Amino acid sequence: MDKTIASLAEAVAGIPDGATVMIGGFGGSGAPVELIHAMIDRFRETGSPKNLTVINNNAGNGGIGIAAMIKAGMVGKMICSFPRSSNAEAFNEKYLAGEIELELVPQGTLAERIRAAGAGIPAFYTPTSFGTELAEGKPVEEFEGRSYVQERWLKADFALVKGELGDPMGNLTYRLAGRNFNPLMCMAATRTIAQVRSLVAPGGIEPENVITPGIFVDGVVEVADAKQEEILVREGVVY
Repeated sequence: MDKTIASLAEAVAGIPDGATVMIGGFGGSGAPVELIHAMIDRFRETGSPKNLTVINNNAGNGGIGIAAMIKAGMVGKMICSFPRSSNAEAFNEKYLAGEIELELVPQGTLAERIRAAGAGIPAFYTPTSFGTELAEGKPVEEFEGRSYVQERWLKADFALVKGELGDPMGNLTYRLAGRNFNPLMCMAATRTIAQVRSLVAPGGIEPENVITPGIFVDGVVEVADAKQEEILVREGVVY
């Protein structure tokens, strides 16, 4: 099955209003900037997708990527660990105006909630957040004399991720720290779209080097000249 997608526009064409979208990346490392911008282009042309729930490590930086989505009014809710980074003006403005909802999740818990969804585990217990506002309303159990908070799995309709190499079957590798949340998100979403630096022929990736097997990926688009978020922010680019 050939999962190659010809263009970025085609890759994001099926994302509807109200969808929950996981977006890979730790800051700019492993962030699929071009897929995000393709969604913004579609929104500007058609007014869709909007009212999205976005799951990411942070809430965007500068005037590009997720921050540009928020600025455009596409995002109704952020689920993340670090909403207030040094360049999060877009999120700050919307949040203070009451125009975007926030679900704050400790970073390790965020990763485990996503992993749990991919593994088919509906809930788990963690000591993180016990005794804080983040634990309010959640079940608490005691194990071996310590209190643990129940957390639920975190699933999505779509995952947008960035890989290093991909093949037409959807198998992916990642570059260094660009791996981060991306493999977990591929497993936790109903449909996963990956942008990759290079699309190789079937068999072009050694089996032992495959990080995300193609069974978890629905579409692959090649973006050979992908931009790095931090560089764009430093240059003052506004998308």
